[in-house]
Amino acid sequence: MKAIIPVAGVGTRLRPHTYTLPKVLLNVAGKPILGHILDALKAHEIDEATIIVGYMGDLVEEYVRKHHTLKVNFIYQEERLGLGHSIWIARENIMGDEPLLIILGDTIFDVDLSLATNSGFSTLGVKSVEDPRRFGVVEMEKGFISRLIEKPENPTTNLALVGLYFINNPALLVQCLDEIIGNNIRTRDEFQLTDALQMMINRGEKFTTFPVEGWYDCGKPETLLSTNRYLLDGMSAPKLIDGTVIIPPAFISSKAHVERSVIGPYTTVAAGAKVVDSVIKDSIISDGATVTASMLEQSIIGNNAIVRGKFSRLNVGDSSEIDRS
Repeated sequence: MKAIIPVAGVGTRLRPHTYTLPKVLLNVAGKPILGHILDALKAHEIDEATIIVGYMGDLVEEYVRKHHTLKVNFIYQEERLGLGHSIWIARENIMGDEPLLIILGDTIFDVDLSLATNSGFSTLGVKSVEDPRRFGVVEMEKGFISRLIEKPENPTTNLALVGLYFINNPALLVQCLDEIIGNNIRTRDEFQLTDALQMMINRGEKFTTFPVEGWYDCGKPETLLSTNRYLLDGMSAPKLIDGTVIIPPAFISSKAHVERSVIGPYTTVAAGAKVVDSVIKDSIISDGATVTASMLEQSIIGNNAIVRGKFSRLNVGDSSEIDRS
């Protein structure tokens, strides 16, 4: 089975962090979002992936080549014309009879993929959500998907697509994407994957669903922090550090420097970070950041940023410097 991971988005909701780093390289629970996705693929014995890059794609490629052994093809998406378009430009990599798994690059998942791969059908990951207007949703009939609707204004169902698509017939998917793009069929001014999937359904492809309760969005600061909390809950406690109180769950990189501080709960201190004389909880201190004489909660401190001072709630981008002393 092959996988496609579209990561070409700019990540505007995560600014200022994404001014200098692509969204999928933001740190959560000790490694980039993309690192968690690639590790999950490896755990499910998926050994080949195509990554669709765009915004700062060179940094994505550099990270993957340096830290992962998975066989990866990189395709550059010059124009961001929708998820359907991003899959279409990778069509030469997915033709054939081998099943295809599509994973959105801002989603970390904890799910048994055999629920999809053993179903015998194409199948889409879904979860019941409170506000389905923000998502693509599915309508069911006799156990199969009858209709897919992208971000409906008046949803008739709360079953939302969560960014995991198992396609048993990738050749038909490519054929439908060819038709959508060739005929300039757009929804909300973009080429939508859901429109191609609906076309597949209309042509006889049967789609089922599988439940994805372990679905963790990383698209906004508040959801990045909530995903950090979830992932840290499953980790072992970091080693003790003299002069520092660690309140689990927490992640402290072996390449970080921490002294005379209280770390946790739910705190990530990434590689190269330095935390001195500070109290940090429910926060992410990213690679190379420095925090001194500060009390932080529900904060994200970007790569190489410097924070000094007093109690705050901050959302500080990469290479920033804040002095609150």
